Amino acid sequence: MALVSALLEILQKPSIGDVVVEMMVFATPIWVAVAVGVVVGWAWRPRFTAFTSIPNMKLQFPRFISWISEESSSPLQAPTTSASVQENRNSGAVDENDLHHLYLLVEEKDGGPAWIPMMDRTAANMSYQAWRRDPETGPPQYRSRTVYEDASPEMVRDFFWDDEFRTKWDDMLIHAQTLEDCPTTGTMVVQWVRKFPFFCSDREYIIGRRIWKSGQTYYCVTKGVPNSSVPQKTKPRRVDLYYSSWCIRPAESNKREGEKSACEVILFHHEDMGIPWEIAKLGVKQGMWGAVKKIDPGLRAYQRHREALSDGGTLSRCAFMAQINTKVTNDELESLGRRSESEVEASCEEEGDKKPSGRNVPKLLIVGGAVAVACSIDRGLLTKALIFGVARKLAGFGKRM
Repeated sequence: MALVSALLEILQKPSIGDVVVEMMVFATPIWVAVAVGVVVGWAWRPRFTAFTSIPNMKLQFPRFISWISEESSSPLQAPTTSASVQENRNSGAVDENDLHHLYLLVEEKDGGPAWIPMMDRTAANMSYQAWRRDPETGPPQYRSRTVYEDASPEMVRDFFWDDEFRTKWDDMLIHAQTLEDCPTTGTMVVQWVRKFPFFCSDREYIIGRRIWKSGQTYYCVTKGVPNSSVPQKTKPRRVDLYYSSWCIRPAESNKREGEKSACEVILFHHEDMGIPWEIAKLGVKQGMWGAVKKIDPGLRAYQRHREALSDGGTLSRCAFMAQINTKVTNDELESLGRRSESEVEASCEEEGDKKPSGRNVPKLLIVGGAVAVACSIDRGLLTKALIFGVARKLAGFGKRM
């Protein structure tokens, strides 16, 4: 009603000129808010919207929707790095801090948000549950628990590590190559290229990975790591933020009560694929079960493959490396959990001290600018309310970015 009254007041001016002038003055705060929004939106735009120069604008503009259409580039080049290098070069790719983090995730002591149930499905030889959570920063995170019947932890460990065999059951993996490995710790650095839907370019991953063993439980860490031996190309697009780690251990069979003939896999996964996160979440939700169902037939084929090798054959290099594990005792793992409680609290306090300054600066700037504009234009409470309302929206937008 206040807006209608203000418009009626303007329309009652004696001349057209006065009406036009009043309408322009009335709309000025809105245009100021729009201008501020453009500036703020550009300053905090996602990385994939940035273009470097005016001459490249034609080529770079599609990157604003780079998950739909992406520019072409030179084809993938094979790295020249030797498959086996000195231990001091690659053993630090994945270290005890990563084991610590994975252990906290498994024990649900990492201090992160609560997990939201997504799925609970059962097939002939497996059961599957999945959860999701949305941290304050970073892409959505996923947790799953899968129980495979009639499978040992060692077989499942080798199955997930064997890139040579993975290409036979994982139709998204189109290239896998070992860049570095350490025969002492079992640490590996591998290059993957995964096929994405037709509206996206393929994605490249440089992954560091390592396995720790505690009894019959295996803590398998894989994450994105930097590697200078493979120059980054525009296509396939490099995924830098990648984390996919799991805990593998014996489990009671769902078919035969009391028998520990099954294997439990607890997986934690997140990555920034360069796709808007809300769209990525929708895609994961729709395609999750279809992708998971393909793993069990692949595992059964791998069991037959290993049986055939027992008659005389050679393990792949990746499967051999999967058997080189760093041993850790239960007491050491429990000490990590006890130590973590104080560290997580300190980390949360430190993050709490850091985040407000970075996030509130744009909010303060926007609200402060709104105050200046509102005080400089005397159009009564309505105009000031419009300015502050838009400023609050923009401040909230900047915070979410």
